[in-house]
Amino acid sequence: QLQLVESGGGSVQPGGSLRLSCAGSGFTLDRYNIGWFRQAPGKEREGVSLQATSDGMTYYADSVKGRFTISRDNAKNTMYLEMNSLKPEDTAVYYCAADDHPSTIPIMIRSGIVDYRYLQHWGQGTLVTVSS
Repeated sequence: QLQLVESGGGSVQPGGSLRLSCAGSGFTLDRYNIGWFRQAPGKEREGVSLQATSDGMTYYADSVKGRFTISRDNAKNTMYLEMNSLKPEDTAVYYCAADDHPSTIPIMIRSGIVDYRYLQHWGQGTLVTVSS
C-alpha cells in the first residue's frame, strides 16, 4: 500500500528555516512526479512546488520563489521542501503529493495552473507556524 509520511514541521520565527521531509513506502519514488501543497485556515489548498521526475522540471508559486526548494532522494524514497526566509503568511499545514500519471504534474508545471484535486496520493500533512 502506497504511503507518504511527512515530518519536519514546527514553529519558527520570521526569517527562520525549516526542512520538510516526506518519506514514501509501497512504491518507487523515482517513477512519480511530486509536489508540495499547503492549506492555511479558511483557505483552499494551494500548490507550493512541483517537480517532474522525467527531466527535473520544477514549478514554484510566486509567493515562495527564491525562498523554497523542492528536492528528492530516490535512494531514500524521500522528497524534501527546504524553506528559508519564512514569513508569517507561510503558516499552514503542508502536504506532500505523488502522482504517477505521466502528464498531470508536467502539464501543471508548464501551464502554471496547479490544482490539487487531480493528484493521486497524499501525505497526512505537517503544520508549519511562523510567528514571533
